[in-house]
Amino acid sequence: MTNPSPQLDVARLTRYLETHVPGFEGPVDMEKFAGGQSNPTFLLKAKSGRYVLRRQPPGELLKSAHAVDREFRVLRALSGTAVPVAHPYHLCEDRDVIGSLFYVMSFEDGRIFWDPALPELPKAERATCYDALLQTMAALHDVDVDAVGLADYGRPGNYFERQIGVWTKQYRAAETGRLDAMETLIDWLPKACPEDTGRPALVHGDFRIDNLMFARDGYRVQAVLDWELSTLGNPLADLAYFCMCLRLPSGGQVRGLAGQDRAALGIPDEAAIVARYCELRGIAPIRDWHFYLAFSFFRLAAIAQGVKARALQGNASSEQALRVGEMAGWLAEMAVGAIDAHR
Repeated sequence: MTNPSPQLDVARLTRYLETHVPGFEGPVDMEKFAGGQSNPTFLLKAKSGRYVLRRQPPGELLKSAHAVDREFRVLRALSGTAVPVAHPYHLCEDRDVIGSLFYVMSFEDGRIFWDPALPELPKAERATCYDALLQTMAALHDVDVDAVGLADYGRPGNYFERQIGVWTKQYRAAETGRLDAMETLIDWLPKACPEDTGRPALVHGDFRIDNLMFARDGYRVQAVLDWELSTLGNPLADLAYFCMCLRLPSGGQVRGLAGQDRAALGIPDEAAIVARYCELRGIAPIRDWHFYLAFSFFRLAAIAQGVKARALQGNASSEQALRVGEMAGWLAEMAVGAIDAHR
């Protein structure tokens, strides 16, 4: 934890929350969670209990960036469903209170596992943890978006066609040199894009094990965290994104399981994970799995290239950002490798 921004008027915030959050009572001690969240996140220790506040960062923002109102909307929509989320108390759209939009939700006291190898757990319990994750993912993708008021939460049309276009554009804007693997993907992905079938699902967009909070008294998922990339789309995007951790290396800037003996760890392999997901959702075996994996690596490579470009321009913490940026090339090569393995 770190101290909150000195620009925040904690006394004014306290008065506001006492009026708008049922049962809220000050005084308040406010601490900023450390980390790289794009939307600054704070722990509020009030007389009435602990809460979490997420706000837009101060300053001028891109139109669609840092949409904490979208996060609040999806949390509110999922409350009462089979998808565990923090309880959303209040969205404040009055920028005069703390200088930007913010919302307040419940503080969830659970466990977060940062390493997909789960070194802190006994071998016999790791598969249980992974199965709880897959049950939560399946429950998310089975949510009736019409029934919970999220029918207009994303754009119509083929999700992957749209996403390939978005990330190609982002990559071109951040390009610092030719990456042959990215050129291969930019040519291949649009041609190989499967047709959308079925209704769009609520897609998390960043479904990793460290974006789940597990209960302290077992392996039930207590809350799914960080909804800032959520939208409507093809649910297989979340599954493939999660499965990247099985192929990513275990060192450096990412935490992956490549090169580790997953059987010895007690962690299911990719085929078992995909089969279990299909079983939980009652869907047929997945065709074109190589496409979904390739897209996920391509998207992550484009993000890494953007980080590198911002670092070279002096707009990011340069040393770490440059290390992240160097991932773009080999991530793209992993995408091409997934395609080649299918041929």
